Amino acid sequence: MADIKSKDPLEGVTLKMILTDLEQWYGWRLLGENITIRCFMNDPSISSSLKFLRKTPWARKKVEDFYRNALRQRNLKK
Repeated sequence: MADIKSKDPLEGVTLKMILTDLEQWYGWRLLGENITIRCFMNDPSISSSLKFLRKTPWARKKVEDFYRNALRQRNLKK
């Protein structure tokens, strides 16, 4: 039987990996402008953002959706 590859780009990707990639690609200022959640705008860090996002499903969904869109945009540019 052939391996079936998931179409979800987040499969196997941790929230920490997502945040690290987004922060390196956009920086905290642009993240805060694109995803208006306080943890990206007031004294942001990976650790404080992880704590908030793990407790706040709606904010985590915003970050994951933004990341999926960012991956699509990057793939289109290739």
